[in-house]
Amino acid sequence: MNASEPIVEIRGLVNRFGRHVVHEGLDLDIRRGEILGVVGGSGTGKSVLLRSIVGLKRPDGGSIRVFGEELQRLPAARRASIERRFGVLFQRGALFSSLNLQENVALPLIEHAGLSRADAERLARVKLALAGLPPDAARLDPAALSGGMIKRAALARALALDPEVLFLDEPTAGLDPIGAAAFDRLLVTLRDALGFSVFLVTHDLDTLYSSCDRVAVIADKRVLVADSLSVVEATDDPWIRDYFHGPRGRAASQAAQQLTSPPGGQS
Repeated sequence: MNASEPIVEIRGLVNRFGRHVVHEGLDLDIRRGEILGVVGGSGTGKSVLLRSIVGLKRPDGGSIRVFGEELQRLPAARRASIERRFGVLFQRGALFSSLNLQENVALPLIEHAGLSRADAERLARVKLALAGLPPDAARLDPAALSGGMIKRAALARALALDPEVLFLDEPTAGLDPIGAAAFDRLLVTLRDALGFSVFLVTHDLDTLYSSCDRVAVIADKRVLVADSLSVVEATDDPWIRDYFHGPRGRAASQAAQQLTSPPGGQS
Protein backbone atom coordinates (compact mmCIF):
# COMPACT_ATOMS: atom_id res chain seq x y z
CA MET A 1 0.00 0.00 0.00
CA ASN A 2 1.19 3.49 -0.87
CA ALA A 3 2.07 5.46 2.27
CA SER A 4 -0.22 8.30 1.15
CA GLU A 5 -3.28 6.04 0.90
CA PRO A 6 -5.65 5.70 3.87
CA ILE A 7 -5.28 2.50 5.84
CA VAL A 8 -8.94 2.59 6.87
CA GLU A 9 -11.65 3.77 4.45
CA ILE A 10 -15.24 4.10 5.66
CA ARG A 11 -17.87 4.81 3.02
CA GLY A 12 -21.61 5.23 3.43
CA LEU A 13 -21.60 3.63 6.89
CA VAL A 14 -25.00 2.90 8.43
CA ASN A 15 -25.47 1.82 12.06
CA ARG A 16 -28.87 1.25 13.66
CA PHE A 17 -30.20 -0.04 16.96
CA GLY A 18 -33.77 -1.03 16.21
CA ARG A 19 -35.43 2.03 14.72
CA HIS A 20 -32.78 4.35 16.11
CA VAL A 21 -30.32 5.39 13.38
CA VAL A 22 -26.90 6.30 14.76
CA HIS A 23 -24.96 6.69 11.51
CA GLU A 24 -26.27 7.17 8.00
CA GLY A 25 -23.95 7.72 5.06
CA LEU A 26 -20.88 8.30 7.22
CA ASP A 27 -17.53 8.65 5.38
CA LEU A 28 -14.11 8.81 7.04
CA ASP A 29 -10.49 7.85 6.39
CA ILE A 30 -7.67 7.04 8.80
CA ARG A 31 -4.29 7.91 7.32
CA ARG A 32 -1.04 6.09 7.91
CA GLY A 33 0.90 7.48 10.88
CA GLU A 34 -1.64 10.10 11.96
CA ILE A 35 -3.42 10.67 15.25
CA LEU A 36 -7.07 11.25 14.32
CA GLY A 37 -9.26 12.69 17.08
CA VAL A 38 -12.98 11.91 16.89
CA VAL A 39 -15.41 14.22 18.70
CA GLY A 40 -19.12 14.91 18.78
CA GLY A 41 -21.99 15.44 21.13
CA SER A 42 -23.38 12.71 23.38
CA GLY A 43 -25.25 10.08 21.39
CA THR A 44 -23.50 10.77 18.08
CA GLY A 45 -22.01 7.27 18.04
CA LYS A 46 -18.29 7.87 18.44
CA SER A 47 -17.73 4.62 20.31
CA VAL A 48 -20.16 2.80 18.00
CA LEU A 49 -18.00 3.89 15.08
CA LEU A 50 -14.89 2.55 16.80
CA ARG A 51 -16.60 -0.76 17.51
CA SER A 52 -17.72 -1.02 13.89
CA ILE A 53 -14.19 -0.55 12.58
CA VAL A 54 -12.61 -3.12 14.91
CA GLY A 55 -15.30 -5.71 14.19
CA LEU A 56 -17.27 -5.65 17.45
CA LYS A 57 -20.42 -4.35 15.74
CA ARG A 58 -21.55 -5.39 12.29
CA PRO A 59 -22.61 -2.31 10.28
CA ASP A 60 -26.11 -2.19 8.83
CA GLY A 61 -24.85 -0.69 5.58
CA GLY A 62 -21.89 0.82 3.78
CA SER A 63 -18.35 -0.49 3.72
CA ILE A 64 -15.23 -0.49 5.89
CA ARG A 65 -11.99 -1.23 4.07
CA VAL A 66 -8.88 -1.87 6.16
CA PHE A 67 -5.47 -2.26 4.51
CA GLY A 68 -7.34 -2.35 1.19
CA GLU A 69 -9.72 -5.17 2.13
CA GLU A 70 -13.40 -5.00 3.05
CA LEU A 71 -13.67 -6.73 6.40
CA GLN A 72 -17.28 -7.88 6.13
CA ARG A 73 -16.59 -9.77 2.91
CA LEU A 74 -13.57 -11.70 4.18
CA PRO A 75 -13.47 -15.29 5.42
CA ALA A 76 -13.28 -15.49 9.21
CA ALA A 77 -9.62 -16.54 9.32
CA ARG A 78 -8.47 -13.72 7.02
CA ARG A 79 -10.56 -11.17 8.89
CA ALA A 80 -9.10 -12.31 12.22
CA SER A 81 -5.56 -11.95 10.86
CA ILE A 82 -6.29 -8.32 9.88
CA GLU A 83 -7.94 -7.55 13.22
CA ARG A 84 -4.78 -8.72 14.98
CA ARG A 85 -3.09 -5.71 13.39
CA PHE A 86 -5.31 -3.52 15.61
CA GLY A 87 -4.70 -2.51 19.21
CA VAL A 88 -7.70 -1.41 21.26
CA LEU A 89 -7.88 0.49 24.56
CA PHE A 90 -11.40 0.61 25.98
CA GLN A 91 -12.59 3.43 28.21
CA ARG A 92 -12.31 1.53 31.49
CA GLY A 93 -9.23 -0.44 30.52
CA ALA A 94 -11.03 -3.83 30.39
CA LEU A 95 -8.16 -5.55 32.21
CA PHE A 96 -8.76 -9.05 33.56
CA SER A 97 -9.09 -8.62 37.33
CA SER A 98 -7.87 -12.18 38.03
CA LEU A 99 -4.54 -11.58 36.23
CA ASN A 100 -1.66 -9.32 37.21
CA LEU A 101 -0.43 -6.72 34.73
CA GLN A 102 2.29 -8.92 33.28
CA GLU A 103 -0.22 -11.71 32.69
CA ASN A 104 -2.78 -9.31 31.18
CA VAL A 105 -0.29 -8.11 28.58
CA ALA A 106 1.16 -11.58 27.97
CA LEU A 107 -2.23 -13.14 27.21
CA PRO A 108 -2.61 -11.92 23.59
CA LEU A 109 1.03 -12.84 22.94
CA ILE A 110 0.32 -16.41 24.03
CA GLU A 111 -3.06 -16.70 22.31
CA HIS A 112 -2.35 -14.93 19.02
CA ALA A 113 1.43 -14.88 18.57
CA GLY A 114 2.03 -18.40 19.87
CA LEU A 115 4.76 -17.39 22.31
CA SER A 116 5.66 -19.51 25.29
CA ARG A 117 4.52 -18.19 28.65
CA ALA A 118 8.08 -17.25 29.62
CA ASP A 119 8.75 -15.39 26.36
CA ALA A 120 5.33 -13.71 26.46
CA GLU A 121 5.85 -12.45 30.01
CA ARG A 122 9.34 -11.22 29.15
CA LEU A 123 7.93 -9.22 26.22
CA ALA A 124 5.02 -8.08 28.38
CA ARG A 125 7.46 -6.42 30.77
CA VAL A 126 8.95 -4.54 27.80
CA LYS A 127 5.50 -3.32 26.75
CA LEU A 128 4.70 -2.20 30.29
CA ALA A 129 7.95 -0.22 30.34
CA LEU A 130 7.05 1.35 26.98
CA ALA A 131 3.78 2.48 28.51
CA GLY A 132 5.70 4.23 31.29
CA LEU A 133 5.13 1.78 34.15
CA PRO A 134 7.94 0.86 36.58
CA PRO A 135 9.30 -2.73 36.67
CA ASP A 136 7.60 -3.56 39.99
CA ALA A 137 4.17 -2.85 38.44
CA ALA A 138 4.30 -6.11 36.47
CA ARG A 139 3.21 -8.20 39.47
CA LEU A 140 0.41 -5.86 40.59
CA ASP A 141 -3.25 -6.72 40.23
CA PRO A 142 -5.55 -4.21 38.48
CA ALA A 143 -7.38 -3.57 41.77
CA ALA A 144 -4.18 -2.11 43.23
CA LEU A 145 -3.74 0.48 40.47
CA SER A 146 -4.56 4.15 40.21
CA GLY A 147 -6.63 5.34 37.26
CA GLY A 148 -3.53 6.52 35.41
CA MET A 149 -1.76 3.20 35.90
CA ILE A 150 -4.81 1.31 34.61
CA LYS A 151 -4.76 3.42 31.43
CA ARG A 152 -1.05 2.75 30.93
CA ALA A 153 -1.46 -0.98 31.58
CA ALA A 154 -4.32 -1.12 29.09
CA LEU A 155 -2.15 0.76 26.59
CA ALA A 156 0.64 -1.78 27.11
CA ARG A 157 -1.80 -4.60 26.33
CA ALA A 158 -3.08 -2.74 23.25
CA LEU A 159 0.55 -2.53 22.06
CA ALA A 160 1.28 -6.20 22.76
CA LEU A 161 1.03 -7.40 19.15
CA ASP A 162 2.77 -4.35 17.62
CA PRO A 163 -0.41 -2.96 16.04
CA GLU A 164 -0.46 -0.81 12.93
CA VAL A 165 -3.58 1.02 14.12
CA LEU A 166 -4.35 1.88 17.73
CA PHE A 167 -7.98 2.52 18.72
CA LEU A 168 -8.46 4.48 21.94
CA ASP A 169 -11.86 5.14 23.54
CA GLU A 170 -11.70 8.12 25.93
CA PRO A 171 -8.17 7.25 27.14
CA THR A 172 -7.87 10.26 29.47
CA ALA A 173 -11.38 10.05 30.94
CA GLY A 174 -11.22 10.09 34.73
CA LEU A 175 -7.59 11.20 34.88
CA ASP A 176 -6.47 14.38 36.63
CA PRO A 177 -5.05 17.09 34.32
CA ILE A 178 -1.43 16.17 35.05
CA GLY A 179 -2.03 12.47 34.40
CA ALA A 180 -4.01 13.23 31.23
CA ALA A 181 -1.25 15.50 29.89
CA ALA A 182 1.36 12.81 30.62
CA PHE A 183 -0.72 10.23 28.74
CA ASP A 184 -1.07 12.60 25.76
CA ARG A 185 2.70 13.12 25.61
CA LEU A 186 3.32 9.38 25.88
CA LEU A 187 0.92 8.66 23.01
CA VAL A 188 2.66 11.13 20.68
CA THR A 189 6.10 9.79 21.68
CA LEU A 190 5.07 6.20 20.97
CA ARG A 191 3.43 7.13 17.66
CA ASP A 192 6.57 8.95 16.57
CA ALA A 193 8.81 6.04 17.62
CA LEU A 194 6.71 3.12 16.43
CA GLY A 195 4.87 4.65 13.47
CA PHE A 196 1.35 3.36 14.13
CA SER A 197 -1.85 5.26 13.34
CA VAL A 198 -4.28 6.30 16.08
CA PHE A 199 -8.08 6.57 16.08
CA LEU A 200 -8.84 8.50 19.25
CA VAL A 201 -12.36 9.04 20.63
CA THR A 202 -12.22 11.84 23.18
CA HIS A 203 -14.02 14.73 24.85
CA ASP A 204 -10.73 16.18 26.08
CA LEU A 205 -9.95 19.45 24.33
CA ASP A 206 -6.39 19.45 25.68
CA THR A 207 -5.83 16.06 24.02
CA LEU A 208 -7.09 17.38 20.68
CA TYR A 209 -4.77 20.38 20.74
CA SER A 210 -1.69 18.58 22.07
CA SER A 211 -1.88 15.26 20.23
CA CYS A 212 -4.06 15.19 17.12
CA ASP A 213 -3.01 15.75 13.53
CA ARG A 214 -6.62 15.87 12.34
CA VAL A 215 -10.01 16.03 14.05
CA ALA A 216 -13.26 14.49 12.80
CA VAL A 217 -16.53 15.93 14.09
CA ILE A 218 -19.57 13.64 14.06
CA ALA A 219 -22.96 15.38 13.85
CA ASP A 220 -26.31 14.57 12.23
CA LYS A 221 -25.36 10.89 11.82
CA ARG A 222 -22.26 11.57 9.68
CA VAL A 223 -18.84 13.22 9.72
CA LEU A 224 -19.40 16.94 9.43
CA VAL A 225 -15.72 17.79 8.91
CA ALA A 226 -12.40 15.92 9.19
CA ASP A 227 -9.39 18.19 8.89
CA SER A 228 -6.75 20.10 10.78
CA LEU A 229 -7.84 21.92 13.92
CA SER A 230 -7.60 25.30 12.20
CA VAL A 231 -10.05 24.17 9.51
CA VAL A 232 -12.37 22.50 12.02
CA GLU A 233 -12.43 25.60 14.24
CA ALA A 234 -13.41 27.74 11.25
CA THR A 235 -16.32 25.48 10.24
CA ASP A 236 -19.65 27.28 10.52
CA ASP A 237 -21.64 24.97 12.78
CA PRO A 238 -23.35 25.68 16.12
CA TRP A 239 -21.89 22.68 17.95
CA ILE A 240 -18.37 23.43 16.69
CA ARG A 241 -18.69 27.06 17.78
CA ASP A 242 -19.85 26.08 21.25
CA TYR A 243 -17.25 23.33 21.65
CA PHE A 244 -14.11 24.94 20.21
CA HIS A 245 -14.81 28.61 20.87
CA GLY A 246 -16.26 28.39 24.37
CA PRO A 247 -14.12 29.12 27.46
CA ARG A 248 -12.62 25.61 27.68
CA GLY A 249 -11.83 25.51 23.97
CA ARG A 250 -10.11 28.89 24.09
CA ALA A 251 -8.10 27.82 27.16
CA ALA A 252 -6.96 24.58 25.48
CA SER A 253 -5.99 26.44 22.31
CA GLN A 254 -4.00 29.04 24.25
CA ALA A 255 -2.22 26.35 26.28
CA ALA A 256 -1.23 24.52 23.09
CA GLN A 257 0.07 27.74 21.55
CA GLN A 258 2.19 28.43 24.62
CA LEU A 259 3.74 24.96 24.43
CA THR A 260 4.72 25.44 20.78
CA SER A 261 5.91 29.05 21.09
CA PRO A 262 9.69 29.68 21.24
CA PRO A 263 11.09 30.65 24.67
CA GLY A 264 10.74 34.32 25.41
CA GLY A 265 8.09 34.73 22.72
CA GLN A 266 10.69 34.98 19.93
CA SER A 267 9.68 33.90 16.45
